[in-house]
Amino acid sequence: MNGSSSSSGDWHDRYYHVDQILDRPGPRTDPSFLAGDEVKDFLRNKCKILVIGAGGLGCEILANLALSGFKDIHVIDMDTIDISNLNRQFLFRQKDVGQPKAIVAAEFIMNRVPGVKVTPYYGKIQDKDDDYYLQFNLVICGLDSVEARRWINATLVNLVDPENPESLKPLIDGGTEDKKLDTDDPEHIGWLYSVALARAKEFKIEGVTWSLTQGVVKNIIPAIASTNAIIAASCCNEAFKIATSSAAYLNNYFMLIGTDAVYSYTFEHERRAECPVCGGESLDITISKEWTVDRLIEMLVEKQDIQIKKPSLASGTKHIYFQAPPQLEEATRPNLEKKVSDLIPDGGEITVTASSLPFSLSLRINYS
Repeated sequence: MNGSSSSSGDWHDRYYHVDQILDRPGPRTDPSFLAGDEVKDFLRNKCKILVIGAGGLGCEILANLALSGFKDIHVIDMDTIDISNLNRQFLFRQKDVGQPKAIVAAEFIMNRVPGVKVTPYYGKIQDKDDDYYLQFNLVICGLDSVEARRWINATLVNLVDPENPESLKPLIDGGTEDKKLDTDDPEHIGWLYSVALARAKEFKIEGVTWSLTQGVVKNIIPAIASTNAIIAASCCNEAFKIATSSAAYLNNYFMLIGTDAVYSYTFEHERRAECPVCGGESLDITISKEWTVDRLIEMLVEKQDIQIKKPSLASGTKHIYFQAPPQLEEATRPNLEKKVSDLIPDGGEITVTASSLPFSLSLRINYS
């Protein structure tokens, strides 16, 4: 981002190209699109958007939103800036190390894009109640925590009131992942070296050696920052389309795979009856009669489509195991070594609660 003044002329110049989209309908414009001043007024004066996370993705998202015309932006992040963040989280400088990411990011954006208001919150998303989330028109999530992403998804789903369309808050969820490489594993370095040689040959680059490859890979791979930029741009593009109706938004899942070549594909999510968030039905679990309560809890933590951190278990009024408060944890701790089959009959139900879940999950236990 370049420096800019806050004069009226500069403000209009900044959004000149954005206005080309908003001033007239296009071939993929939504029928509800209101071209001209009305849509620009909503985007810049009425639309309130929440960004969750101010890390690698969040920094890119905040800058993109501010430069796209969103003027009322809120950001939540519970982390402080570490020196290792500086090579890819470009809103931060060395002087900012130790400071809250949300606060520093908000100040940076407001200084560089005058007229944009960014309201930061340094803390957890779980600190906020339903009324807080109901104030927003859109939510963009740029987190690396599966637990937190599931929490905000479930929270926004639970806010929906069929009789109140304003209670529906679109969630745009972005995430990035790079394959973890062992920099001391000759097989991993060999693979990187072969790829680097092939690329060097294609583009006539000289000087690629084994030692150079090993030295580069021990530092952060530049592809991480590039991938963050691509995914953040996609998220903000969707936010712009939803906020303005200027084009059809993506109503499914988009994935970019850049390991072998630039490739993307989409698939549409479908509602599953057993989904704890949108299904609303009990989740059937089949376990061995020999499983202990401790083994069941371990499964709930690790199972891909559940992954509940620190679950507490109950059946009706019976406390099976509770993580808190300390007195209840101590009282129910002996149950961890008991067999589930001694506590719950075949076909019986267990209610699972956790601080990371804004709802309770019902499990129907079946024995094999």
